[in-house]
Amino acid sequence: MKTIKGPAIFLAQFLGDEAPFNNLKNICDWVAGMGYKAVQIPAWDKRVIDIEKAADSKAYCDEIKGVVKESGLVISELSTHLLGQLVATHPAYDAMFDAFVPEDLHNNPKERSAWAVRQMRASAKASNHMGLNVIGSFSGSLLFHTMYPWPQRPKGLVEAGFDKLANRWLPILDYCKDLGVEVCYELHPGEDLHDGITFERFLDVTGNHTSAKILYDPSHFILQQMDYLQFIDIYHEQIRMFHVKDAEFRPSGKSGVYGGYQDWIDRPGRFRSLGDGQVDFKQIFSKLSQYGYDGWAVLEWECCIKSQEQGAREGATFISDHIIEVTQKAFDDFAGGEIDHDKLNQILGLKK
Repeated sequence: MKTIKGPAIFLAQFLGDEAPFNNLKNICDWVAGMGYKAVQIPAWDKRVIDIEKAADSKAYCDEIKGVVKESGLVISELSTHLLGQLVATHPAYDAMFDAFVPEDLHNNPKERSAWAVRQMRASAKASNHMGLNVIGSFSGSLLFHTMYPWPQRPKGLVEAGFDKLANRWLPILDYCKDLGVEVCYELHPGEDLHDGITFERFLDVTGNHTSAKILYDPSHFILQQMDYLQFIDIYHEQIRMFHVKDAEFRPSGKSGVYGGYQDWIDRPGRFRSLGDGQVDFKQIFSKLSQYGYDGWAVLEWECCIKSQEQGAREGATFISDHIIEVTQKAFDDFAGGEIDHDKLNQILGLKK
């Protein structure tokens, strides 16, 4: 068993153009004041990191770590979610995803994907420079628009889609493996990797690649109505990252899992601040501790009601209160003693 590290906080949803959210130093001071011990840094946001420079320069990475350390924090991981998303993107989403890339790549899906691959490689190299062995990401999607199949999917489409997805990711995974870095896919609706079955499909087509792992976020399983506790029992050996995010599912006679194109606040399935939703975090922390999860518990704030600031303040305490200091001895050790084989045989009814 292992004691989970934390609390940590994912910075992406908090960054902005005004202090204390406008640069790495200011936001680190802010989160440290609330009791956080680590920050997860979005690799695409130049307010906190220039990922290409970080790939080229270990000295620059040491500077980034130094800024974080000055606030009494460490870097838990780098996040590459928006970058991984663009590794494989269906053309139906081109216009919406152009917002994630430099302007000179707009309306150019091929070059945008190539850019995303370079950014993923840079993130892996930067992680290596920083002494980090995992990065969080999305898989992207070539197939998700066929998830609820009407018209019926043509035979072989799913297999072809996962083959193509593997072709995009294998060079990245191989590069990461050489650097000792694992890509932890956040299983998320909208991505081709969104549940256990799709993750297993991906493992099959990548030859069970040792650098393909899981970022566990129970909120996405609540929205899919999955058994998020049994998921840990099944996949605990693959879980290398953990987003602590709450959610709730309140179906009605009008709307269910698909949400009716409603805004977040009106959807049956919606994200909530920690403690305001339906996720059983006591059981999650117990299971992860039992199975020896050796990573950080990272707050990811997304809530359609509560403010970021309140969510962050409450989140640090919530995570700290749920971290289990695992025992180093069995509760009934007092009743034990040295092994007496004669005594054991006597208890078993086997006399010498």
